[in-house]
Amino acid sequence: MKKVGLYFGTFNPIHIGHLVIANHMVEFSDLDEVWFVITPMSPFKKKQSLLDNHHRYQMVYEAVEDYTKLKPSKIEFDLPQPNYTVDTLIYLNEKYDATYQFSLIMGEDNLNNFHKWKNYEVILEHHHIYVYPRISKGQTESIFKGHPKIKKVEAPIMEISSTFIRKNHSLGKNIRPLLPNKVWKYMDEMNFYR
Repeated sequence: MKKVGLYFGTFNPIHIGHLVIANHMVEFSDLDEVWFVITPMSPFKKKQSLLDNHHRYQMVYEAVEDYTKLKPSKIEFDLPQPNYTVDTLIYLNEKYDATYQFSLIMGEDNLNNFHKWKNYEVILEHHHIYVYPRISKGQTESIFKGHPKIKKVEAPIMEISSTFIRKNHSLGKNIRPLLPNKVWKYMDEMNFYR
């Protein structure tokens, strides 16, 4: 069975920080692949700065095209909304029954709120969680300390955010070094976030 790490996010836009973390996870842990699971635009919450699903998928596709162990995934686009991670995992497990073993990839900051997720106990019962460090208080919820299904991976700390990129791009700042080249090209040609 292939071990696949699921890296969820809006990727609005995907940037080099996302790539560094995903590549680190696939090269320095026991994961065979990392799938970027693009969170769909909620029909209930239209965020003005959130690009349409297909544009964000295309940017992820462009970003990972040259990396054989990284894949774009639009699996959540066709699932009922609002969508919860536990439902996506159930769907994936049914669809890829004996082919893949799925794990979650999340930042330390998300782990601190993991106990608030829908059916988090079910997720932990059936899936591993790979945690990468963030600049934070470094406090992990005590209920998860030493949990056998939670693996901390010493990955580079990336403090680049999509919000920073969008905001500064709209102000005319040069944010090009923060994006994979093909993503920058697509974003520039489509005139996004101006």
